Amino acid sequence: MRAVAAPLLTLLAASLLAGCSMVRVAYENADSYLRYRANTYLDVHGEQAQELDAAIDAFHEWHRKQALPGYARLAGEAAQRVGDGVTREDLVWGYDSLIAQARIGLREAAQHIAPLLGRLDAQQIAHIESRLAEENRRFEKEFLRGSERARRERRAGRIVKRLEDWVGRLSEAQVERVRQYSGRVPLMAEMRLADHKRAQAAGLELVRSHRTETLPEFVAYWDRGRDPAYAAAIEDSRRELFALLLDLDQTLSPEQRAQAVANLRRYAADFQLLSQKEKR
Repeated sequence: MRAVAAPLLTLLAASLLAGCSMVRVAYENADSYLRYRANTYLDVHGEQAQELDAAIDAFHEWHRKQALPGYARLAGEAAQRVGDGVTREDLVWGYDSLIAQARIGLREAAQHIAPLLGRLDAQQIAHIESRLAEENRRFEKEFLRGSERARRERRAGRIVKRLEDWVGRLSEAQVERVRQYSGRVPLMAEMRLADHKRAQAAGLELVRSHRTETLPEFVAYWDRGRDPAYAAAIEDSRRELFALLLDLDQTLSPEQRAQAVANLRRYAADFQLLSQKEKR
């Protein structure tokens, strides 16, 4: 149900990865994006459609006034930390801070949409279920195709692209370090897909049984109930990722570090500006 409850967080993350110039454009059009995403999963009309629109407007307004200032502070502090040279403590701080912000946003989104979800009929719930199944098939097609070697190479390519969005072109040695990471860390797409299906089934059961008053807590702590093997694999992967980032930090050129700091400062400024703008 995360896909229904908090598409704005996905939009914000996507705009960050796409580049700073996209942040303002994406966020100013977030209400339209939210409606598009919600209508992908929800088959609502009439009064229910109006209720959905009101919930989206309320959440967007909350996000602008309450969440964006927090993102601005995080980006500003991250710029300072990256400029000084990244430590493991910085990485732990960054990860924990983003998870905390995500939980707050997911809970708020679910609180706005839970009453509507609690009144869906069986046909509408079946529509959500079919859309989630389609989403799972797309995930499988993207992340489970090809040999193990091909999947590791694609993962390395995705990481390189994301890093270059932040620091500019990587050196061959830096790219090779990313390849080493991808070659060492287990592939987890199968476990990730199974976890998606677990969370989807549990969320749908809350909707089907009209117990959506518990949905905000469930959505905010989407990771509860995970297979212990998957949880352990995530922790192992995070440790390896932190090691990768620390190694890369040691090899950043002055230009690469300056670009990362400048990007973070621009994000902080954009978030702050957007948080102060009145709704159109």
